[in-house]
Amino acid sequence: MKHYDLVIVGGGPAGLAAAVSARDNGIESILIIERDKELGGILNQCIHNGFGLHTFKEELTGPEYAARIVAQVLERGIEYKLNTMVMDISADKKITAMNREDGMFEVEATAVILAMGCRERSRGALNIPGYRPAGIFSAGTAQRLVNMEGYMPGREVVILGSGDIGLIMARRMTLEGAKVKVVAELMPYSGGLKRNIVQCLDDFNIPLKLSHTVIDIEGKNRVEAVTIAEVGPDRKPIPGTEERYTCDTLLLSCGLIPENELSKSAGVSLNPVTSGPVVNDSLETNIDGIFACGNVLHVHDLVDYVSQEASTAGKNAAAYIKNGSSKDAKIVEILPVDGVRYTVPKYVRPTEMDDTLTVRFRVGAVYKNCSIATYFDDELINRRKRPVMAPGEMEQVILDKKKLGEYPDLSKITIKIEENA
Repeated sequence: MKHYDLVIVGGGPAGLAAAVSARDNGIESILIIERDKELGGILNQCIHNGFGLHTFKEELTGPEYAARIVAQVLERGIEYKLNTMVMDISADKKITAMNREDGMFEVEATAVILAMGCRERSRGALNIPGYRPAGIFSAGTAQRLVNMEGYMPGREVVILGSGDIGLIMARRMTLEGAKVKVVAELMPYSGGLKRNIVQCLDDFNIPLKLSHTVIDIEGKNRVEAVTIAEVGPDRKPIPGTEERYTCDTLLLSCGLIPENELSKSAGVSLNPVTSGPVVNDSLETNIDGIFACGNVLHVHDLVDYVSQEASTAGKNAAAYIKNGSSKDAKIVEILPVDGVRYTVPKYVRPTEMDDTLTVRFRVGAVYKNCSIATYFDDELINRRKRPVMAPGEMEQVILDKKKLGEYPDLSKITIKIEENA
């Protein structure tokens, strides 16, 4: 069985950035395994701009951003396998994979980085009544059809869900000549970035109806019409608010789910809120030497943050490969309360962490004129005012190692949303 110091599962922006970082930190024996026919992941179909402002200090399209990271991987001569599906990862870091050339094969690794990304929530998970006609696509599938395959999914479109891909596809379909009738969102707030609502809906006069959902799909062979209705606080349709739209296409943009079937088979603990692994400050899971980064860990809003996180995972995996585990270090839990849904990481080791640690999280509702408060045990350490916070945008708190060192008996860190006086 061939042995690698580091095996990275996934060749999207997270896997590539992690590989580059690990190589730059002295690890020579690296293998990236990617199931698609090219590196770059989902970025290859995201032909809109808005990528790279943090990482490359200029605005790029998805394929341009991917090309830059792929070039960094190729420059360093990092080994990768395409069209290769990982079937299983064991707790002792044996990876079973399969492709046409090698058949079923196994490799061993000293460390593994999980970078499998995320998938879209399917129609089956949404419980929409009606027949199962042609013309119902997830927004990401439609994006691939239009941008990479050269197919037009339909001409009259209704979109359910206001995630970023749905908002971007509202604009994309309009630019390709389709008529986007409405974007309906179950929640009382949008799931996407504010800039995407402005640039993709407002600029094209596409209505966004919050607290609305699809209650009926008409058509047996092809979608013919969709009925939406307003929902109450219990998210159940309100009788008498129904609106019918004739259309031939329904796009679903109802959230992304981290792709963690392999993580489960390896015994990795998952956070029920994010559906991603529970990690410490080095992005290491509960399994020694298995790290996670990018959208498999939690769904990010910007790919630049994916790259930053993945670089950290690569650096920490390199340190693990060279020095082994530091499992006996003191662990402090970060508690998300009062509007903070989760934190990544969930645990911090004050003696082992870098000089600063970025803790990322999302809020559970729209908050205006509030602050993000950080407590060490019951002592307020930091309050940062935020004019507005929404679930569609990630927030962050930066922890300082020196400051943590002043609290040797610290038992917990609490991050919460507080109203401004």
